[in-house]
Amino acid sequence: MCDICVMKAVKERMLSRRDFFRASAATAAAATVGGVMAAPPAMAAGHGGVVDMTHVYDGSFPTYFGTPGIEMEQMFNFAEHGFNLLNLTINEHTGTHIDAPLHFSADGQSVDEIPVGNLVVPLCVVDIAARAAEDPDAQVTPADLTAWIAANGDIPDQACVAMHSGWAAKSGGDGFRNADDAGAMHFPGFHVEAVQMLMESTGAIAIAVDTLSLDHGPSADFATHYAWLPTNRYGIECLAGLDQVPAAGATLVVGAPKHKGGSGGPARIFAMV
Repeated sequence: MCDICVMKAVKERMLSRRDFFRASAATAAAATVGGVMAAPPAMAAGHGGVVDMTHVYDGSFPTYFGTPGIEMEQMFNFAEHGFNLLNLTINEHTGTHIDAPLHFSADGQSVDEIPVGNLVVPLCVVDIAARAAEDPDAQVTPADLTAWIAANGDIPDQACVAMHSGWAAKSGGDGFRNADDAGAMHFPGFHVEAVQMLMESTGAIAIAVDTLSLDHGPSADFATHYAWLPTNRYGIECLAGLDQVPAAGATLVVGAPKHKGGSGGPARIFAMV
């Protein structure tokens, strides 16, 4: 065998052994940690920063029903006891929170049953802020999704498709619920035809809004909730920070709660950009 042939054969053998050991190390790490899922495609490119997508909330944060969503009672304090501890009473759908499939279905996944691989996902941001500034009842439509795809490429598998309406800036006052004299609320959401398009044409696993509901405020039938959640896809409501992330390329990390049988719950959510 010629010298060049020998050198080539040795190099290929070394690369093969290197790949073997890398694979073995990854397998061992997964076995040690347990429950490790493959990273979504959006993770592969790497990220340079983190954006908090979560509102700070207390009893004054707006809720869908207009009543406080959390009560906090100080049980121990540092000055007297040497440590702090609060008792919390929380409505599951308070602040930045997740809607589990069980929220609008008889037997969908509860929040603790959502696969962890569905909680670290590519983020696609559909910007309707200009339209929402003129019409508080604006909705994400199939035309908005088609325009996003034309500008950014296909919606990735397991993506979260988020509506940026600019509504997060209103969270400190009555404008977030934006109720009229008859009690009907007015804020943007997803049109049911848009979520049907996502279900039929993409592998998206979640939708998110910066408002109080996946459906727009005047909705009386919750058509978007009933179309989306029973398919074991989930939703996020009251998302913050959508003005700080790109239309495509970020990875959303959803710190969903894990209480058994929950229909949702407040979540710490951030985007890697």
